[in-house]
Amino acid sequence: MSTSPRNPFAAHDPYAAATSTATATPATTVAAGPAAAAAGPGAPAALVIDVSEADFEQQVLERSLDVPVLLDCWAPWCGPCRSLGPILERLAQAYGGRFVLAKINTDEAPNLSAALRIRSIPLVVLFAGGRPVDQFVGALPEGQIRQFLDKHLDQFAPQASPLDELRQAAAAALAEGHADEAEQLLQEALAIDPAHAETQLDLAERQIARGELDAAAELLARVAPEARAERHAALEKRIEMARHKPAGDPVQLRARIGANAKDFEARFGLAALLAHDGDFDAAFEQLLEVVLRDKGEQREAARQKLVEWFAICPDAEAVSRGRRYLGMYLN
Repeated sequence: MSTSPRNPFAAHDPYAAATSTATATPATTVAAGPAAAAAGPGAPAALVIDVSEADFEQQVLERSLDVPVLLDCWAPWCGPCRSLGPILERLAQAYGGRFVLAKINTDEAPNLSAALRIRSIPLVVLFAGGRPVDQFVGALPEGQIRQFLDKHLDQFAPQASPLDELRQAAAAALAEGHADEAEQLLQEALAIDPAHAETQLDLAERQIARGELDAAAELLARVAPEARAERHAALEKRIEMARHKPAGDPVQLRARIGANAKDFEARFGLAALLAHDGDFDAAFEQLLEVVLRDKGEQREAARQKLVEWFAICPDAEAVSRGRRYLGMYLN
């Protein structure tokens, strides 16, 4: 691991100008935590984002002025990248907003790869205060990655408010599978600030997960209009999906697929039923099979449906996996 901060963009435009401005802010001024992470599309999904060369400056450099950003440089053909990615995504959720994980496909970012001087992947670079502060190469074990993160993130941890502490505890409880405890903690957080938008969205998501659709809809309706961004819209779509079960018998649809792997109508029907039941991972698999096996209209229809469902799926790992395979199948 490198432990001395170094700006890898110094000799490369357009990133050099951006980092020279960003580094004027010392890294120690970074304010981490869920409130900072929530400035993006929404938590918890906003803790893991895909970036490109076009939005690298905004999503990584500028964002790291508010919260540390861990940049995962990967490629679809890279085996170690596929094993490392889910670990990083799981840690992003487990750390509850202390950092944001940004993922970039190096095959689609040649200029950035040159600027970062990438010679081997996976490469993981930690940005804070608008500049890179450390990095590691290779698929390290989770324990070593935690040590890497803890060494740096402790520098950027502000004094959390009682509301933030409750939201962090709720995220940790949920990551450990204690959904009831997480919901109780969110109720306590909402009692502190009934109009806190991100807490309202967190609680609405838990209510949707256990089928309390009316309660979730009422909570979403109380979110201030100016705070209704992508996550609010995604939760409304999930409620709409949950209220309208698609037609079809999953047993019969599976039998049709078993008899004919190119029965795309059956695959679309089964995917819709699986998504309605909350099993987005399995739904993605059915649509990805269509993308893999068809080269025409059905492939495009499946791609569009995947993109639509990626936006509303609450499982960050399933979305990341689905996006990786979609990129592989389309190339």
